[in-house]
Amino acid sequence: MTVTIAGTSFDQHEYDERGDVLYLSVGPPREAARTIATPEGHAIDYDESGAVIGMVLVNVRFLSATMRSLSRSRPITSSRRRSSPR
Repeated sequence: MTVTIAGTSFDQHEYDERGDVLYLSVGPPREAARTIATPEGHAIDYDESGAVIGMVLVNVRFLSATMRSLSRSRPITSSRRRSSPR
């Protein structure tokens, strides 16, 4: 599954069904040079050049039902734990 948000395509993902949190990354998850928290409680990770390399989205069920900028190739149904912390 690839998730595209605001023109950035995230090809790696992990969904925590219990917490309703989606962890996204461009390529394998890696250490961010900078992380910004949004007012909604999401987190956006940037590399050294300022490119988005990851996102942590909360309340994903609500987001996927209401936002057109979040596109997905199939419904979010699996629950897996992240192997690397953000």
